[in-house]
Amino acid sequence: MFQLTCPGKECVRNDLLSGLTVALALVPEAVAFAFVAGVEPLVGLYAAFMVGLITAVIGGRPGMISGATGALAVVMVALVAQHGVEYLFATVVLMGVIQVLAGVLRLGKFIRLVPYPVMLGFVNGLAIVIFLAQLQQFQVADENGALNWMTGSSLWIMLGLVALTMAIIHFLPRLTTIIPSSLAAIVVVTALVLALDLDARSVQDVLRDMSGDPLASIAGGFPSFHIPSVPLTWETLQIIFPYAIILAAIGLIESLLTLTLIDELTDTRGRGNKECVGQGVANTVTGFFGGMGGCAMIGQSMINIKSGGLGRLSGISAALFLLAFILFASGLIEMIPVAALVGVMFIVVIGTFEWTSFRLFGRVPAADLLVSVMVAAVTVWTDLAVAVVVGVIVSALVFAWQHAKQMSAKSFINAEGSKVYELNGPLFFGSVHAFNELFDPKNDPDDVVVDFYDSRVADHSGLEAIDALAERYIRAGKTLHLKHLSPECRDLLKRAGDLVEVNVIEDPLYHVADDRLA
Repeated sequence: MFQLTCPGKECVRNDLLSGLTVALALVPEAVAFAFVAGVEPLVGLYAAFMVGLITAVIGGRPGMISGATGALAVVMVALVAQHGVEYLFATVVLMGVIQVLAGVLRLGKFIRLVPYPVMLGFVNGLAIVIFLAQLQQFQVADENGALNWMTGSSLWIMLGLVALTMAIIHFLPRLTTIIPSSLAAIVVVTALVLALDLDARSVQDVLRDMSGDPLASIAGGFPSFHIPSVPLTWETLQIIFPYAIILAAIGLIESLLTLTLIDELTDTRGRGNKECVGQGVANTVTGFFGGMGGCAMIGQSMINIKSGGLGRLSGISAALFLLAFILFASGLIEMIPVAALVGVMFIVVIGTFEWTSFRLFGRVPAADLLVSVMVAAVTVWTDLAVAVVVGVIVSALVFAWQHAKQMSAKSFINAEGSKVYELNGPLFFGSVHAFNELFDPKNDPDDVVVDFYDSRVADHSGLEAIDALAERYIRAGKTLHLKHLSPECRDLLKRAGDLVEVNVIEDPLYHVADDRLA
């Protein structure tokens, strides 16, 4: 059931005002990411508008903000530089199709495989990335176009306005919650700069520095339908398909992880597969309307959630406000001091970073801490997708190593004179070596029983280890009894012949047994 916002006028007000705050913060980021990708500012702004609007309407997570992001921009820059912006639009269309297929095939559920240490590293890494991105605003272009760090009065004014913005955001909610504190801070700081005629950099100054054009502006018209001007050939597909796969993966990973984070903050549950479809439709449409594509934005999503924007109306209003800025209010938006927006993002950084991470030292396994730190570092130095994949792989290897050490056996001679091995622990690729070391076919008696009641065979490596063990006892001229094996194991061991007796207690689906069967 589609629900625009929660019931009540207060919800509508919160969503609208939060959407306005988000739209103001979207402008410089969308422009910055457009320049990172090597395209015009409007290409980034159109992406922020269209991706934000469509995902807000049909996506799986109300309150989450999507738009042009740096994680995608850094991949796009090589494509644009080598083949031009039209190939980018075609790639974004294909990227969207891939994401829709991921949602239809219900691949969003695999986000559950991301361990908590990876999520922790993801959050901290993105907080650091957002912080470092704001430091660029402390640089100004000289007459040759080179960027240099601020000094003197310009630096102190910038720092003072940032501090004022952060103070308003922090303390205003103690007095009133009628309007989002972030929006109030932007308005107050802008009014102060204009009233005192302070020498503070504005959004217009950022546009000039990035483009080198003194007349640069965010002003524009409605995005128009445009089929990418690329040859419909196999060579074109070979060019755009690898980029589309990478962009689709990065977009879905960042969106689904952001969705999971918002779920935890709001104590609600989004729909991952629906979000995959929403992201895909949004990017496909954006590619046909001259946008650079996008995905969920954790910074803007945090601004939205903390400003009270929990409904779909907040994302819809943010997109529509952004379009209004492009069409009618570019001059007003370009007057906003960058310091106000930097202050808002610094508050987001403080709220996003998991400061409790520092209390985990000595309280959780060292391997988990290492994974968290590694994911955060890789997020900062490369990109989110690589960081998450590396984190999941390392976590899986740590898990495998820890469980490999759990393979053990208790052995004894029973009343019939047979030697019994009672196994304990999972049998899989990591524990095969330990499993093989448990047995002594040369010195064991002629009759041996291996009981798998407290052990489970997890993969093909485990099956092969059982088969190899049987062959070792066959070569030694001894009889081996295997108990409590699954049907898969029995099928594999049929080739061992009559010398191997398989005595199985029915537990074919590995259900948890309440009582030991004799």
